[in-house]
Amino acid sequence: MTESPRLKLRHIVPSVVTVFAICAGMTSIRMSLDGRIEAALYFILIAVFLDAADGKLARFLDSASPFGAELDTLADFFNFGIVPGILLYNTLYIGTVHANLGFLACLVLAVCCALRLARFNLSVKSAEVTLKKDNHFVGVPAPALACLALMPVFIHLYGWPDSEFPFMRAAYIIGVGFLAISTIPTISIKHASIKRSHLSFALVGVVALVVCLMVYPWPTLIVANCLYLASLPYSYLTQEKKCTPAQDDHAYSPD
Repeated sequence: MTESPRLKLRHIVPSVVTVFAICAGMTSIRMSLDGRIEAALYFILIAVFLDAADGKLARFLDSASPFGAELDTLADFFNFGIVPGILLYNTLYIGTVHANLGFLACLVLAVCCALRLARFNLSVKSAEVTLKKDNHFVGVPAPALACLALMPVFIHLYGWPDSEFPFMRAAYIIGVGFLAISTIPTISIKHASIKRSHLSFALVGVVALVVCLMVYPWPTLIVANCLYLASLPYSYLTQEKKCTPAQDDHAYSPD
């Protein structure tokens, strides 16, 4: 009988991190069902951090595998498609006259996340489908989708009056879902670069962001979401400019 090949421990570390991300998502659901909305949001943010960490670990440890890729996709769908929808519904719509509307919006969000990740799987296996172009993502990635979709919850926790606009909230959630499956170019932080002379300013900015997240988490996330949405037209125009062939001023003209 042939002995099955043995795995080194470093090969399973990224998958363990992905499993912890799933656990964070499950814990977020429990917190939202218990009415602990802030704790539920913190666990989603932990899942976002772990999602970024498992890919980095897989590349650093040279332990990427098809199993890990499939597990990561399933975790992303659960953490960034299902969990935010449940949190949105439990926080803003359940028990109200607009519960069906809220459920519809959350359903569209989950379906769009699934379609986004299905397209991601195709992009890994086929060169004809791509989700990256010129250091930009094509459409909004799943972690950013979750953060954008949770904007109404951030506003709710910050204390702004939002109970008067259930239809606007639902339209916003559906619109964010459509951004995930769109072909709009979006910024990719991991492909961004800065000049060496600006490194000190960047470090100060990162420290300031972390402090703001700790002291004023909800307004900071609201501002971050607004800046991200404001960057979409800029990314689109930049990409269009790159795709437009330059005009030759000296081209022959019959006139």
